[in-house]
Parts: sequence; C-alpha cells; structure tokens
Amino acid sequence: MSLPALSVGFTPLVDAAPVIVAREMGFARAEGVAITLHRAPSWSASRDMLAFGAVDAAHMLSAVPVATALGLGGAGAPIHALSVLSVNGNVIGVSRALASRMRGQGFGFDFRDARAAGAALLDAAGPGLRIGVPFPFSMHAELIRYWFAALPVAPEAGVEIRTVPPPLMAEAIGAGEIDAFCVGEPWGSIAVETGPGELLLPGCAIWDAAPEKVLAMRSDEAEPARFAPLMRALWRAGRWLAQPGSRTAAAELLARPEYLDMPAEVVDRALSGRMTVSARGDARRVEGLVAFDPDRAGFPWGDQAAWIGRRLARRAGQDLESAERAAREVFRSDLYRRMLAGTGAAMPSAESRETAPGLQRGRFFDSRVFDTSRAE
Repeated sequence: MSLPALSVGFTPLVDAAPVIVAREMGFARAEGVAITLHRAPSWSASRDMLAFGAVDAAHMLSAVPVATALGLGGAGAPIHALSVLSVNGNVIGVSRALASRMRGQGFGFDFRDARAAGAALLDAAGPGLRIGVPFPFSMHAELIRYWFAALPVAPEAGVEIRTVPPPLMAEAIGAGEIDAFCVGEPWGSIAVETGPGELLLPGCAIWDAAPEKVLAMRSDEAEPARFAPLMRALWRAGRWLAQPGSRTAAAELLARPEYLDMPAEVVDRALSGRMTVSARGDARRVEGLVAFDPDRAGFPWGDQAAWIGRRLARRAGQDLESAERAAREVFRSDLYRRMLAGTGAAMPSAESRETAPGLQRGRFFDSRVFDTSRAE
C-alpha cells in the first residue's frame, strides 16, 4: 500500500538532522507518510524551491518566513513556520592570519567569552572587517549584529556582512574574500579541516536559545493537515537525536554522500559539542552547541518571530508594531498545537515565551534576558 507523499527541501547542514533522521530511521513511515528529500545548494535556492512549489515543505532559516511576511528579500510567496527544528548550531570563525594576529595580542581562544572574543577580533582586524553569513535574513546575521552592537567599542569603519552559501564558506575565507564567518556546522569545522580558518566562538555563546531552523510551508497551503504526519515524525526524530546513544548513528546517516557528503567524524563534532578549533588540533567542549530536543526546540514561539521581525523592520525603516504583528502570524503555534495533540509533545499554556511559567527565556552574552521589546 502506497503512503501519502511529501517532498522536503534541506540544505546540507548538521541541523538538517531531523528531516534526514525522520526519513532514514523510519519515523515518517511509522506516521503514515513517505518523504523524499531534495538538497539545495544555498538558502536562496531552498527558499525558492519552496516558494515556487518544487517542494512541499523545507528545512529553513528561522528568519526567512519573517522576512517574507515583511516583504523583504523578493521571495516568490509568503512562508509560514510550523515548528522549530533546532536551537543554536552556529560557529564563528576567522582566517588563520587574523587568528595569528589575535594570539599575538594575547587572546587565548577560550571558545566561550563572547565579549572578550569580540573585542579581540575588532582590535586585530581593524577597520573594514568582512564577515560571511549564509543569508541576509538569518540568525547568523542577527547574532553578528547583536554581538557587535553590544560591545563597548563599535568598529571604526563598521562591519561588512557578506552572503556566502554554507558549503562555500571555507573556500571564501581561503580566497581572502572574507576575514571571518558565522555559519552552521559542519562548515565551520570544514574551514578548520581544510586549513584556511580557525574557530573563535560558538553561536550559543552570544545567545543560548537562538531558534535556528524551522519546518516551513507556503502560507497559501490549502491542506495544512497533510503535514501532521510529517510534524509528528520530526518530533519523534528530535527526541531520538536528543538521546546520547543516538549520536554515532546520526553522524553516520548525515555524513552520507546524498546528505552532507563528508567524514562522519566531522559531523560528530557538532552533535557531541567536542570541537576542534584549529589545525593544530586544539579542542574545546561546548554544552548545547546544537539542540534538537522538542522540549528546547519544537514549539514555534510568536515572540521569537516578533524579535526577529522588529530587528528586520528597524533596519528596513518599517513600522515596528506592524512588523511585530506580521511576524507573530507566521510562526504557527496554532497548527503546532493541533497537529501534535495526543503525542505527548510539550504544549505550553502561554503563547509567549516571555510569560510561560517555569520556562527559561534564554540569555544573551551581555546578561540581557530575551525580551521582544528590546530587540535592538
């Protein structure tokens, strides 16, 4: 008997794990749906595949549905987020030449102190620091902007943020096109493996609860209920990925040629949080480098969308209150509650992460606690 089918786009990153695991470990079939996966070379390609109907759903940057709701980026169709697939998962790296200058000035690369790392980076780089991020509307870009804005001394000539697809980040830093990057794993580790880069900081050192990727669908979807089996499968995949005993098998699945196409050992670094930060083999341990557990990810909080929306709107010169309302509407907590009813998934009583009882709201490196109204 054939199952209903859904096509899902993904970009080759460790945080595509839920959609890959849902297919490969049989969670999708157990929920009564057959999924086919389509790899996209960049986030613009992934967005367009979804917007123009080449796929039914996609593993997507959390900021993209918000940006499309605000009319930014030229997307073909509005996009909604059904669930949050992952929290955190990014790393910040620098060229080996820049790392050498930072060491020469006494910086120790402890891989945890965002304030000290930012100050050392700006001091060593001087004016005109060029940082690569995978997409203009992304948590990568927001983390970088928040980081530098919160430092006591802003760079004299500003920071130039350039767009580089994740698989090309190591090549770009090796060619001297950028001085630093913020990218999802394993592409930061690839810059270390191939030689041109060193890792400076995990993204979670800037914000410890950043909603990184979402499951996205087109907002004009006529039958959103058909995604219920997929959402249940992804919820099960997230729980499986959160189990320490699953890590080795997950790394081997993700490393396959049709997915990330790289050694499983490199993938395992992100899943375990045991990072190699330089070509000399220097290692650092990071708790919470990336999280898939539905108790940490999963629920699409409207106030997190609002935080992204207010930041995008401020830079675009849009009305902040209107942008916040539009942003909240694209993180579909209503569908999440409906589709996952009866699974045992955590269903918060509040609609706002800021008011949910007993829930940690997330903290930034400058000691601020997550607050939509302070999306600066």
